[in-house]
Amino acid sequence: MSYSEIMEDAPDLGRAREREAFDRALGLLHSAESRGAAAGHERTAAISYVQDLWNLLIADLLHPENGLPKALRADLVAIGMWTMREVGEVLSTPERSLAALIEVNTSIRDGLQ
Repeated sequence: MSYSEIMEDAPDLGRAREREAFDRALGLLHSAESRGAAAGHERTAAISYVQDLWNLLIADLLHPENGLPKALRADLVAIGMWTMREVGEVLSTPERSLAALIEVNTSIRDGLQ
């Protein structure tokens, strides 16, 4: 493959990796949500994964060389900030449902197609 062919495939590869990361996050969240109060450590691990994922995404979105349109980046950062606030709420309120995190992250994942 030539360099230009690799560069043309790079966005698709990046999107596929992001989608895989969201798939993993959603799998962890669904599993923890289905176990309810018994999830304990599993719930914390799922929430931590989502938090780490969004930390990386927000940092990338704020990077000056990010190629996404400015308005889209701003919208995604806003979603990321909401996610971080929701993660804080979920961590401080163990009985709080993970449904909102699941719904929002599913929408983002589905948009990566």
